[in-house]
Amino acid sequence: MEIIVLGLSYKTAPIELREKFHVPESELPEVLEQLGGCGQIEERMILSTCNRVETYAVVDDVDGARQFLVEFLAERHKLPLQAFESSMYLLTADQAIRHIFRVSSSLDAMVIGESQILGQVKAAYAIALERDATGPILNALMERALRVAKRVRTETGIATLAVSVSTAAIELAKKIFGDLSGRTIMLIGAGKMSELSAKHLLADGVSTVIVTNRHFDRAVELAERWGGRAVPFDHAKSEMVHADIVISSTGAPHHILSKADLQEIVLQRRNRPIFVIDIAVPRDVDPKANEIDNVYLYDLDDLQGVVQANLLERQREADLAEALIDREVGQFAEWLTSLHVVPTIVAMRKKVELIREEELQKIFAKLQDLTPEERHTISLMTGSIVNKILHEPTTELKRQSSLKEGHLYVNVLRRLFGIREE
Repeated sequence: MEIIVLGLSYKTAPIELREKFHVPESELPEVLEQLGGCGQIEERMILSTCNRVETYAVVDDVDGARQFLVEFLAERHKLPLQAFESSMYLLTADQAIRHIFRVSSSLDAMVIGESQILGQVKAAYAIALERDATGPILNALMERALRVAKRVRTETGIATLAVSVSTAAIELAKKIFGDLSGRTIMLIGAGKMSELSAKHLLADGVSTVIVTNRHFDRAVELAERWGGRAVPFDHAKSEMVHADIVISSTGAPHHILSKADLQEIVLQRRNRPIFVIDIAVPRDVDPKANEIDNVYLYDLDDLQGVVQANLLERQREADLAEALIDREVGQFAEWLTSLHVVPTIVAMRKKVELIREEELQKIFAKLQDLTPEERHTISLMTGSIVNKILHEPTTELKRQSSLKEGHLYVNVLRRLFGIREE
């Protein structure tokens, strides 16, 4: 039995091709059922996301299974082989195990450490499990993959550092205010990045939203979406007095907030801190406002600096995660090998013991004058001979089984001793 991964991802195929192979969650049971009709594939599951479409399978014949899967995909998606075959990768044995562990742990993601992929892996596995598409090997592999992903997230800092402008803004806000519960956020302008930042801040506990925009209808629309209130654009400065966090992203060709404006606002706030995120280009806020006590002003370059520093730190944490995964791959590969080695050793001993017992009975039938003590002595002696003969091949088989070509030794021994597959 061999574990394989066949698929394509953002690393090998453009989105135009990936979207052609996407399998909606509602269609996964049907596809798993169709794959189950193939004698080449013993166990299977499919992971289909915006960044990858992969089949995880347990097979007897790797080449035969690959050929079947590629042809199945061509037929299902009505595409000629030459349109996608070069974009597909096939991973086997330890490479396949490592890949599944890395995908589940978000080490193979576009953004290392993102959390969404783990939920997608869990969902795909649950569907395969429910459809009886998995078996003892794939079940053990996926359960281990989920445990590895949990270890990576808890034992490394891979997922704790902001790696987008919006999440960097939240990270900085927490450093300034600590708990964000009960804080007020104000949006000046309604760009997509400010919307995303606001969405994240609300998820982190910000309770009140104030929205202003040159087009008041747009401000009303956003305020209603988040249960906040809209204010006219020319009231923005007076309303900032109530805001702890301000996100500004207008299309103004000049500063709309001067240093003097921020000085007056802080004074009215009785020197309570105010965090201003200026993500407009050109900038909305005069950079000199950063000279004011209790004004924390960050522009896009500042936020990108935080992101880049965090990406470097995430990479260091990713290196720790890779080492953890290497150890887990080795342990799982040993377990997988034991599935084949242990039954072979047991079958070999059983066969030799059966021969020994048959020969003993023949001898005892001829030497009927032997006492019980003599029979016992002869039995012990022949058992000792069997143990000594089998000791070397058993030890060597266990040693070789952990190596790359270990399965060849198992197959040869089964042939030499005439052991059939159960």
